[in-house]
Amino acid sequence: MSDNVIDEKDSEEESFADLLESYGAGMNEDVQLGDKIRGEIISIGKDTVFIDTGTKIDGVVDKKELLDDNRELPYKEGDILELYVVSYDGNGIRLSRALSGVGGLHVVGKAFEKALPVEGKVKGQCKGGFHVEIMHKRAFCPIGEMDLKYVENPDDHVGKTYLFLINQFEEDGRNIVVSRRDLLKKEQEKASKQFIQDIGIGTHLEGRITKLMPYGAFVELFPGIEGMVHLSEISWSRLEKADEVLKTGDSITVKVIGIEQGKEPGQIKIALSIKQVTEDPWNSVQDKFHVGDKIRGKVTRCVKFGAFVEIAPGVEGLVHISEMSYKKRVLKAEDVVAIAETVEVMIKEIDVEKRRISLSMRDAEGDPWIDIREKYTVGQCVDGTIEKKEKFGFFVVLEPGITGLLPKSKIDNSHKPALIEKLRQGDAITVIVEEIHPEERKITLGPGDSTDEDDWERFAKDTEKPIGSLGEKLQQALKSKND
Repeated sequence: MSDNVIDEKDSEEESFADLLESYGAGMNEDVQLGDKIRGEIISIGKDTVFIDTGTKIDGVVDKKELLDDNRELPYKEGDILELYVVSYDGNGIRLSRALSGVGGLHVVGKAFEKALPVEGKVKGQCKGGFHVEIMHKRAFCPIGEMDLKYVENPDDHVGKTYLFLINQFEEDGRNIVVSRRDLLKKEQEKASKQFIQDIGIGTHLEGRITKLMPYGAFVELFPGIEGMVHLSEISWSRLEKADEVLKTGDSITVKVIGIEQGKEPGQIKIALSIKQVTEDPWNSVQDKFHVGDKIRGKVTRCVKFGAFVEIAPGVEGLVHISEMSYKKRVLKAEDVVAIAETVEVMIKEIDVEKRRISLSMRDAEGDPWIDIREKYTVGQCVDGTIEKKEKFGFFVVLEPGITGLLPKSKIDNSHKPALIEKLRQGDAITVIVEEIHPEERKITLGPGDSTDEDDWERFAKDTEKPIGSLGEKLQQALKSKND
């Protein structure tokens, strides 16, 4: 190597070193070495570009640093650039994309001392990390320092050029350790602060679900910033668990509904809502539903007094236990419906202000008492089933939804009360319709035809001629009954 080449190299190192040394000799108090400046281009000269640093002193950057692959400047006055402060020389702030290119150990050492970002190329993998070349010097980047997240595929980084911070500079440059993670973390912290400043209550954001919990879902809004959607804010419909409608990795739109300071310094708690991104379904209930409408809905839960039925996403109504069936006496909602079952209901009442809708399953099914006088007449003999025995009489089901009462007094005055009293719940019985009161939904019944034993006794008393064999007696008794 000629003396001229050595002199030029030494001169280059010294000039750059001098540039770094000038830091602190009057540096503007608003700007620190290594700061990332986001500024507007105010002028473009022949060799330099002037940047508004937001301070009293403008910044300058070498024009050649900003040229694209075609050796052209892809920027114009008014464009915004992000650059690093590398020095202050008393007249201006020197800016650069990073320390890069050829530099001696002195320059690398100064970059380490001043925590300036340096440009490095990942040359390959090694045990525990990567070989990185910075200013033609060999450096080591631990695998955990290559990115903010775990590096699953190290090969993806080989051959890439990144900015690094020098964490160790020892043994006269034989031991150089760099970190990309630290630089990314610093940038992320600044960006995070700006992100927090920019959002407010009511802001709609795009996010990605990172974790599902029993009480809700965590959503990444920005690298390193998460918010939480409580279970009650996931859907207008009632949910038991978040994973009923969400899964990890889903991209969703959320609305910011709360921002507060956490327990730890700098910790921010962001409350989010998925359901409030869309309109409250109760706002359009009166337009969609009317009293008397017959619709289908899904049973969401059963309670002591009835069952809740969702008739539209986020809109539930109550079917009171008394409105579940005309055809049978209902003691528990679970005896009639099951959760998630689809049922037909009729709207009986709508109260939007109280967010209440009264529903009826039995009205949707139809009232069997409407044409009761056409189906039954006084004196008609019908067969029924004993539904329940009470001290005051028997409830007798004539058909699904139609139950009459056979009073105790009627039983006592019958031909054979003991035989009727022996009947049990579920047994068949023949009765006579004695009274019909549709308005009160009541039918009074009386004992019907006699039992076979009564027929036999009547036949034995009425006949005067002797009877032969037992077979003949039975035949005559049956003939008498049929007549």
